[in-house]
Amino acid sequence: MNISLQNVDKVSALLTLKLEKADYQARVEKTLKTYRQKANIPGFRPGMVPMSLIKKQFGKSVLVEEVDKMMQEKVNEYIRDNKVNMLGMPLPNEEKMAPIDFDTQEDFEFVFDIALAPEFTAEISSADTIDYYTIEVSDELIDQQVKMYTQRAAKYDKVEQYEDKDMIKGLLAELDENGNTKEGGIQVEGAVMMPAYMKNDEQKAIFNGAKVNDVLVFNPAVAFDNNEAELSSLLKIKKEEVAGVKGNFSFQIEEITRMVPAELNQELFDNVFGEGAVSSEEEFRAKIKEGIAKQFESDSDYKFLIDVREYLVNKIGKLEFPDALLKRIMLLNNEEKGEAFVAENYDKSIEELTWHLIKEQLLKNNDIKVEQADVMNMAKEATRIQFAQYGMLNIPEDVLENYAKEMLKKQESVEGLVNRAAESKLSAALKAKATLNHKTVSMEEFNKMFE
Repeated sequence: MNISLQNVDKVSALLTLKLEKADYQARVEKTLKTYRQKANIPGFRPGMVPMSLIKKQFGKSVLVEEVDKMMQEKVNEYIRDNKVNMLGMPLPNEEKMAPIDFDTQEDFEFVFDIALAPEFTAEISSADTIDYYTIEVSDELIDQQVKMYTQRAAKYDKVEQYEDKDMIKGLLAELDENGNTKEGGIQVEGAVMMPAYMKNDEQKAIFNGAKVNDVLVFNPAVAFDNNEAELSSLLKIKKEEVAGVKGNFSFQIEEITRMVPAELNQELFDNVFGEGAVSSEEEFRAKIKEGIAKQFESDSDYKFLIDVREYLVNKIGKLEFPDALLKRIMLLNNEEKGEAFVAENYDKSIEELTWHLIKEQLLKNNDIKVEQADVMNMAKEATRIQFAQYGMLNIPEDVLENYAKEMLKKQESVEGLVNRAAESKLSAALKAKATLNHKTVSMEEFNKMFE
């Protein structure tokens, strides 16, 4: 056996593998013996079929299979052992590799085109100045969060007169053109509405100041702007039936419920952050600010890596790639989409490949490895953020861990978490090395950077 790699240029090479009969013969014979032991051919006892018959019936297919397996093993072994920085996969070179005839040949030669990664140096040091955006936690954001917590812990009182954002419950009945209850029309007992969510202001105003036992007349189709989902839910009819309901309805109010936000007291503080964690409104707001700032920090790190990417791509300059070979690989991976897809998406794929190569070099140079514990911690952090979105901050560690374990059962989740863990570590490492040009921006200004 002989295997060698010859550079065609800086970013492509030819890998040649020559196999002689002595290289693969023992494997072929071993496989044929296995076939003989398992063969079930009429007229012969199991394991007693003549080898000549086995070779006649299976010899060629076994030869093809074993030569192909050895070829793949040796090519992969060579690439791994010689640390060939290959892009994609080896592709047969149809010009240099002659057709193989397994009926007559005993020696085989395989020639592959190899796409090589371009050589470059990606590094960040104190000589590199990169913007780092800190998102300001405004009083308005804190107020919004405080409001959310007080609403989540709110109580609901029964009241006699409607005010904006109250919920009303009662008998809903379809009317005829004369304003009377329509015979055989729609009637819903215990119908629940929040007029504040009506799309039409005139219809919404009908409920202003209404009291328990009042009977009001309104038009649901106009009030909810013919929204199929809302009307179907309110009138308890199928969506396809909504279009036929255009008239007025009466609503006899049986109950008015008002949400009364929780007070900013110790009970609320303990409910949100745990017993004794904060003991005053000032500390409560400070703790909320701290939590928002921590969430914003991950957004800032994400933007920082985007800026690092742009900075290094410009610093390194345009890399040379074996375009024709990479387009062949891309076409093979997207055969059903055809050459038009490759032509349309190739440049974008090169942009992503460039950043992938840069990032891999940065991870290696900074000795960044993602361990199982890192993935678990990232899963727990993702779970913590999900709970926080619903105002649940004081989540026990065992609950977080159980949710994280469920998340890690999904392969697509694991891949995403590994990438996030790697980028989190990389961001921390590069922030420590670069000269950061700190800029404080509002959340609105920060979001506009992504438009």
